Amino acid sequence: MTLPAMALLALLAVLLLLLLRFSQHAAAVFGGMLLCLLTAGFVSTADILRNSANEGLVTLVLLVLISYALEKTSLLRRLSRYLFTASVSGSVWRTVGFSALASSVLNNTAVVAAMLNAVLSNTKVAPSKLLIPLSYAAIMGGTLTLIGTSTNLIVHSMLTETGHSGFRFFDFTLVGLGVLAGGSVVLVLMTRFLPNDQASKALTSAYFLEAKLADDSPLIGQTVEQAGLRHLDELFLAEIIRGNELIRPVARYDVLRRGDKLIFTGNVQKVNVLKQFNGLSLFADDNGLATQTLTEVIIKEESVLTGKTLKSSGFRARFDAAVVAVRRDGGRVSGKLGELELKAGDFLLLATGSDFAGRHNISKNFYVLSGIKPDNMLSGWREKLTWWGFGLMIMSSVALSVSLLQCAMFLLAALVFSGCLTVNEIKRRFPIEIWLIVGSALSIATAMSTTGLALAISQFASGALAGQAPMFTFIGVFLITYLLTELITNNAAAALMFPIAYSLADGLGVNVMPMVMGVAFAASASFITPYGYQTNLMVFNASNYRLKHFILVGTPVALTYIMLSVLLIPLVFPF
Repeated sequence: MTLPAMALLALLAVLLLLLLRFSQHAAAVFGGMLLCLLTAGFVSTADILRNSANEGLVTLVLLVLISYALEKTSLLRRLSRYLFTASVSGSVWRTVGFSALASSVLNNTAVVAAMLNAVLSNTKVAPSKLLIPLSYAAIMGGTLTLIGTSTNLIVHSMLTETGHSGFRFFDFTLVGLGVLAGGSVVLVLMTRFLPNDQASKALTSAYFLEAKLADDSPLIGQTVEQAGLRHLDELFLAEIIRGNELIRPVARYDVLRRGDKLIFTGNVQKVNVLKQFNGLSLFADDNGLATQTLTEVIIKEESVLTGKTLKSSGFRARFDAAVVAVRRDGGRVSGKLGELELKAGDFLLLATGSDFAGRHNISKNFYVLSGIKPDNMLSGWREKLTWWGFGLMIMSSVALSVSLLQCAMFLLAALVFSGCLTVNEIKRRFPIEIWLIVGSALSIATAMSTTGLALAISQFASGALAGQAPMFTFIGVFLITYLLTELITNNAAAALMFPIAYSLADGLGVNVMPMVMGVAFAASASFITPYGYQTNLMVFNASNYRLKHFILVGTPVALTYIMLSVLLIPLVFPF
């Protein structure tokens, strides 16, 4: 192995360690890696520019922008109302089927967000029986088509860079259908082990509210019990913050003092009960917003709020809204509300101003679940144009000799000219993180070629693995990719493993398709924890689930997914 190849191997090891440590900042890590490659002379500026304009990558970017227009339509929300029957198994099957089908052509995070409120508000089946199946089905449904998940498109873009024609629209479908069928059966059988919590519990538990005692409050000097804060209707005084001191648990004989901040948990619908106490004001009251009408939202992964506190983010000025309550990770958070560092997947309960619905940055930062909806939703002929245009794009790319990139360009132009998408919306929703990760990954593949690392891996495969069945190498690649997906992000796992899998297939002298398909399917799956995939985190936050529920249901689903993928991929794409 040459010295540059060894240096690049060391850089890749550092990259992996950084991704494990800073998985939420994968784009920044890949961007730093790109600068290191350029500094070391492993890639040139011409290489970076060529990789940044890769046909598969541009197609991915255009489809992400088009999916935003689809998110603004009401079709998913309207259809999801008809999923629930008195039968639990029937409702689960309908939810799984609809979620998987929708996720085969739409972003699965958007599908779950669109269906979440319908699942939570249904009165026929306990939402806790449906939320994990909703998320897992969306993940498996993304494997049905080329555009079902960004991971497929990332692998497609890296494959085209090697000189291959890439994947066709339905190349994933046969394997995806087998995996979905087996996984769905196991999923439905395992729902019997999920809790039977009612919607009211799922919607109201674990919210975090902050109230403050005014300097002239008559409650000052009274004990918690004397002030009447001990036995509130569906609200519980969990903490008192006094300067730098945190009092938890709160005893009935604890005396209230001037400037105390009181932290409550419980039913957020009872929030206005706290206003009946003289000198007790909510966190949102400081912003002058009424709490009679509340809006529930989820923070998106690409939101500017991620990693910031409410105070540092300028929340009130940015969104014309104030946070009444916060909910995270299926459990209680602690500390001052204004100093809480926000994360993707957090549920926020907002008191909104008159300008909230008109703010163009709402859809960029939040999934709005209830209350006020932004006024940029599509309806009428624009909604029909979006759906029919999307269907025509798919049919044209499949039935005619027209590339998906060309079809996507025409559809995006039609959406802009018709007003379904605006230029400002495109600027806000441009997937800069995906573009940076994939562009950097393509440059890493270029560096592996120029430094001889790819050749070294190929020689290792042709030497050390000679005589071994390629099936063993394929299984190893699949399992490593799956493990990385659980530890880091799915897109980062695919970007890291593709050049390695391709070089191994090249060294073994076998068809590269089963290897790269293995990377795509392994990187598309995350079932065992609520933290490995955004849809899992969303349903975790919206429920009373605990980690054990994901492990209990997700483990057999994951094992089924892995076994079926390993068996079916070589059958559909022989070595």
